[in-house]
Amino acid sequence: MELKNCRNCKKIFNYITGEPLCPKCRDYMEDKFQEVKQYITDNPRENITEVAEACEISVSQIKRWVRQERLSFTEDSLVGLECERCGKMVHSGRFCKECAGGLADAMNNAYRREVKSNIRKTGAGKMRFLE
Repeated sequence: MELKNCRNCKKIFNYITGEPLCPKCRDYMEDKFQEVKQYITDNPRENITEVAEACEISVSQIKRWVRQERLSFTEDSLVGLECERCGKMVHSGRFCKECAGGLADAMNNAYRREVKSNIRKTGAGKMRFLE
């Protein structure tokens, strides 16, 4: 374990994984998350600033939850973030469907090329006989 300062209260705590928040602040943020989630469910047409003001939380924290795909807004919602690749409006996550698909295809193609080049280099896949 390593020691870190809590991002919110600046107290030192044993950091294991995830966001750098002490247990007390993590519980508080989880309660706030549930409050925001319920508010969005009850008021689907509110914009992100109104949600933040009503729930007394920062807009940046709500955006962080949307990017992490913990929060999602309906397609007809006024709330949305820009795709990090093309700038199109997204309601959850970092990328729009088209960009996410394109990135996944690029990763799969790169993986296949790497596997094929390793097979050629090592001679894997050839039949061998014991004498």
